[in-house]
Amino acid sequence: MKPKTFGLVGRNISYSFSAGYFKKKFEKAGLKEYTYRNFDIDEIDELPYIIKNTKHLKGLNVTIPYKEEVLPLLDKLSKNAKTIGAVNTVKVSKNGKLKGYNTDYFGFKKSLKPLIKEHHKKALILGTGGAAKAVAFALRKMKIEYDFVSRNGNDEIYGYADLDKDIFKEYHIIINTSPVGTFPKVDECPPLNYKLFTKKHIAYDLVYNPEETRFLREAKENGAKTINGYKMLVYQAERAWKIWNK
Repeated sequence: MKPKTFGLVGRNISYSFSAGYFKKKFEKAGLKEYTYRNFDIDEIDELPYIIKNTKHLKGLNVTIPYKEEVLPLLDKLSKNAKTIGAVNTVKVSKNGKLKGYNTDYFGFKKSLKPLIKEHHKKALILGTGGAAKAVAFALRKMKIEYDFVSRNGNDEIYGYADLDKDIFKEYHIIINTSPVGTFPKVDECPPLNYKLFTKKHIAYDLVYNPEETRFLREAKENGAKTINGYKMLVYQAERAWKIWNK
């Protein structure tokens, strides 16, 4: 069996799920020549060096904060990645060419679908980065309307201060796509009035470490159905694995 290397590109990623997940996957499948590495870089400009100097490199996952910054360094984009405007999976061809894909949207959609009921017609997406774009794409596929929320609202985007009782009555899915609340800053959470959550709401946090963020805990205390980003990660990782091996 030929050796193959895969890895994760991001910043401050020692906590990451991917390395442990793929290591176990390789062990279980008896893929002794396969390795998975963390490429923790300060700037995305370091990526070409990694591509050039990593032996047997076949595929990469891309995480915060490079899902959008990586685009100019790629040779090709899948149709969905182009539409979304963010990449979290890269396939490295034999001649070193890079093709970008987005498997985040697939993982999010598959994990959210079982929770959707008839009244879940509108969603608020907290954050506006690469993950938020993938979530928006998935919601469009599911025919769920959505709006973005950021710290500084404008004519097109809600600010956190805008989120009142009336808005929570209209939007029954609240999705945190920002890294707020990730370990070690577990006491942080998006600045919402959590008393506005009800039994009709789904609170979805893309953060998976800790397992229950403060955002999820406070939403749950007010009756919301909660889900973290773990299943999404597993689904997107399996989709990435298929892409690397096709």
